[in-house]
Amino acid sequence: MSDKNDTFKIIVKTHAGLEHVLAQELIELGCPEPEILVRAVSFQGNEALLYKVNYSCRTALKVLKVVKVFSFSENNDFYKQIKSIKWENYLSADGTLAVEAIQNHSIFNNTQYIARFTKDAISDRFREKYNKRPSVDLNTPDLIINIYIYESNCTVSLDSSGMSLHKRGYRKVNVEAPLNEVTAAGIIRLSGWSPQVNLFDPMCGSGTITLEAAMHAMNMPGCYFRNHLALMNWQTYDKALFLKVKSDADKLIKNTDARICGADIARHNVSKATENVRFAKLNNTITIKQSDFFATPPHFTKAFIITNPPYGERLKPTDVLDFYKNMGNTLKRNYAGYTAWLFTQHNENLKHIGLRPSRKITLFNGKIECKLLKFDLYEGKKKHHN
Repeated sequence: MSDKNDTFKIIVKTHAGLEHVLAQELIELGCPEPEILVRAVSFQGNEALLYKVNYSCRTALKVLKVVKVFSFSENNDFYKQIKSIKWENYLSADGTLAVEAIQNHSIFNNTQYIARFTKDAISDRFREKYNKRPSVDLNTPDLIINIYIYESNCTVSLDSSGMSLHKRGYRKVNVEAPLNEVTAAGIIRLSGWSPQVNLFDPMCGSGTITLEAAMHAMNMPGCYFRNHLALMNWQTYDKALFLKVKSDADKLIKNTDARICGADIARHNVSKATENVRFAKLNNTITIKQSDFFATPPHFTKAFIITNPPYGERLKPTDVLDFYKNMGNTLKRNYAGYTAWLFTQHNENLKHIGLRPSRKITLFNGKIECKLLKFDLYEGKKKHHN
């Protein structure tokens, strides 16, 4: 077994456009010299940092522990390199595994072949050492192995998170097309919102933006409501170390005077958001109400608006034009002095808002390309504020 202070490469995955936000959060968590990758950030860390990033980070989707990097020239060479890894350090002969493979320009024809070849090498190692081998379980495996091959180079990693980290555990009920929690956490950080400023989400759906804002304000770990990570199945899992990491992170949770309000026109959305907020025990920080953004006076005198208005299939094509026009008119008429951030699908409809954004950021909600737009809603004409 390796020493708990030994360092290794850790790769943290996120959504496209959030790499620099993730890197900054990792620095705040004590990760040294993070390197920006595509939809990911990497750094050198030890077991404690692996646990800490999994438990605390709010803009991470997956945390991978790199166990081997090698070059190979043919199939048998690949097989030998995989077989040489001390898999018994992570998995028992009675355990289960799953292999996720990605390849670009390699000698292998497809990823299924890579996965099968990897499983064969691991099985042969266990059979030779213990006369038995682990079995494959694609649903709830004890060990998730990530194989990434580019040309003749292979990186072998272990998925220490398992279920994606955006699944916080606080959202007990969903609305149609809910906003991903990691995307919401990234938007909160990109907006520059401070807990000293009121926050209003007028189209809150199941309440994700309000919940992520409250967690941000209180420095609440991303996995605070979650009770399982894949690394807990590893043979190397140090429960005492994890509980210390968890305890240290929980001690940094703080009370907040932040005033956060979510609203929605749909009664069933309000009901679901209220239930999620109640489950998270954030009722003292978050208020949820039913209201029509286009017909209701502002909840606060001044505030940040951060919202994910409906788009795509959630709006009929005939309704889209009027919806965006009404949104722009309502912001201009009722919300002078506010700062508004809208996260919505990138298409021609955005121009119908009738406001010029002071900032545009490209992000993705799943596979949908979106824009995060900032609108400075000045009182009077803009030139008076230059």
